[in-house]
Amino acid sequence: MAAPEVLIERLNRGVRKRNARWTFLREQPFGEALRLRRFRLGNGLTVLTLVDRSAPTVSYHTWFRVGSRHERPGKTGLAHLFEHLMFNETRKHPAGDFDRLMEGAGAEANAATWTDWTYYYENAPKDALPLLIDLESDRMANLVLRTPQVSSEKEVVANERKQRVDDDVEGRALELLYQKAFRRHSYGWPTIGWMEDIRGFTVADCRAFYRAHYAPSNAILVIAGDFDESKALRKVQRQYGRLSGSRGAAPAKLPQEPLQRAERVFEIDAPTPTEKILLGYRAPSFSDPDTPALVVANEILFGGQSSRLYRLFCLDEELALSVRGSIAPFVEPGLFEIWIHLREGKSKADALALLDRELDALGASGPSQVELEKAINQLELSFLHSMETAGGKAEQIGFYETVLNDGAAVFDRLAAYRAVAPEDVSRVVARYLRPSRRTRVEILGKAS
Repeated sequence: MAAPEVLIERLNRGVRKRNARWTFLREQPFGEALRLRRFRLGNGLTVLTLVDRSAPTVSYHTWFRVGSRHERPGKTGLAHLFEHLMFNETRKHPAGDFDRLMEGAGAEANAATWTDWTYYYENAPKDALPLLIDLESDRMANLVLRTPQVSSEKEVVANERKQRVDDDVEGRALELLYQKAFRRHSYGWPTIGWMEDIRGFTVADCRAFYRAHYAPSNAILVIAGDFDESKALRKVQRQYGRLSGSRGAAPAKLPQEPLQRAERVFEIDAPTPTEKILLGYRAPSFSDPDTPALVVANEILFGGQSSRLYRLFCLDEELALSVRGSIAPFVEPGLFEIWIHLREGKSKADALALLDRELDALGASGPSQVELEKAINQLELSFLHSMETAGGKAEQIGFYETVLNDGAAVFDRLAAYRAVAPEDVSRVVARYLRPSRRTRVEILGKAS
């Protein structure tokens, strides 16, 4: 690859339009053999390139810094609706063209939305990269938003909500948990949106959201795999450099969630054969220095059939059919979730007492060195699996760039896991996994 300064000089030669001129930001090692480069167009578009010739494929990701966190009451679910709308008609391509062209190129395309981001991706043979750039730049600026398109996708999302939330016991419980755990912050409403809001979206709502958030200055492109960096950047320059940077107002400052001082308890009656308990402990943001130790603690508690709580709940005491835990990787403080699926006839009080006892023990004494090493090894193995393909690398880069403003920080996170000591686990468990910091949802069988 050409030196970045030389590359930028060549790309900018004769380019007068400010939006289309490149700036080189920095280059970082990405593992032992690869280099991650960061560029920016004059319109604010951030582009990260990772040339990896281990397979003749390319992955093209577009991450937007917009998710359900950026919505407002009465308009929840707009970010998720756009995940659907973006696969429809543009001014250049009729409905169905995107999927047809992707299929013809042998490409896989999909998207995802959560609290802090929305991203779109394509994994394809390397020769398809020019097509990917054409199609993604087109739908960033030229999406057609009229009544037929909006009405059709609203119905699709409404049905999705019915299946995944309204008619799903765990979906309903998880929605209630976040609603009750977050009384002010926008993490309290579901990414899919409230049904009333979904039904009420107008074309004007969608156009305003598109103008505000789907702009180069709010987007990150990640190109990873086997490609010619100079040719790719030239193509990006031609297609995206003609777009204006920011089309909408800056998002309003979000309200901070007040400190939780006591446990909150709620119940759901549902047609479930066995009772379930869902717990959400107030947890730090993904960027917080305490988060790596909490992730390691989660692995010690729930990581496989030899983990502490699986052995206790499912094998030794036979209280539960399954237990699992996870910590939300959010930009702002979120929740550490714990699910307990009780065996038939077993007591919720006994399960909670056992959980609290074991969390107290881990918080007081910490894990054994064997437990700690096993947890860190499992996290390292999971990391290695996630980086096996160009698509996996691009997803990690896009996530870390969006959430931490550093696409290469995935390796810093791995180093942070390796540096966790037993006393770190003890400290974060004692600090965060206390009953006073949690919201509890109990799913009761109808026979209760």
